[in-house]
Amino acid sequence: MKPRHKRFALIIGALAVIGTAAALVLNAFEENLVFFFTPTQVAAGEAPKNRAFRIGGMVKEGSVQRDGVNVHFVVTDMAHDVPVTYTGILPDLFREGKGVVAQGKLEDGATLFKASEVLAKHDENYMPPEAQQALDKAAIDKAAKTLK
Repeated sequence: MKPRHKRFALIIGALAVIGTAAALVLNAFEENLVFFFTPTQVAAGEAPKNRAFRIGGMVKEGSVQRDGVNVHFVVTDMAHDVPVTYTGILPDLFREGKGVVAQGKLEDGATLFKASEVLAKHDENYMPPEAQQALDKAAIDKAAKTLK
């Protein structure tokens, strides 16, 4: 083989390795990508049915039911509610009427959200921007409905 052909083969081999590595990285990134949805979006059917996502809002007052390590509660954005079930120990800051973000999948005909992870709001002033926007929008929509 001529040196020119060897360089060409080396360049083609390096491009193939880089392309394969890039494809594997992008595939792993896509599988681990988790989107955020509000209860209103879940009720509208915008949330994926067979893929993990995050749902955020407020824990509805009076909705928390504990059965050992199994916990059932309702996440609301003041317009729509989504029942959530979680098995495990909840964060110390988890309370009714406080902000929460849960990660998991929809089950039972897309009505029950089975959470694999629950994150509680960590301070009085913080809420994920998406959740705050959803709560603000739900409050505006609710006010508009009452004016009609």
